Amino acid sequence: MTKPIPMSKELVAASSRPMVLSILAGGESYGYEILQRVSLLSQGRVQWSDGMLYPVLRRLEQEGLIEGEWRTVESGRRRKYYRLSKKGKKQLEADRAGWLAMFGTLSLTWGDGHV
Repeated sequence: MTKPIPMSKELVAASSRPMVLSILAGGESYGYEILQRVSLLSQGRVQWSDGMLYPVLRRLEQEGLIEGEWRTVESGRRRKYYRLSKKGKKQLEADRAGWLAMFGTLSLTWGDGHV
């Protein structure tokens, strides 16, 4: 794992919805597991905090993009599991197309030596 890369709040905010939706497209998950998945997928370069993730999960649930369900786990603690809704799957497709177009455009500009 590499060390975290400093990122602007704007970049983190813009990427949070497609990142969470993409993770949940792989199956249901809960907050801490999502945080760990982001770290793993980014090889430690992206580190999200609880204070950043949980408001995003609440907003996505309010928008109907994800569905949450409280469950009691073996330890007796309650944990909220999230899954992608139909509306969330459609939003993920749109977000993916938009991010791929943006990435392609940025890659072309950076490939021209503009960094």
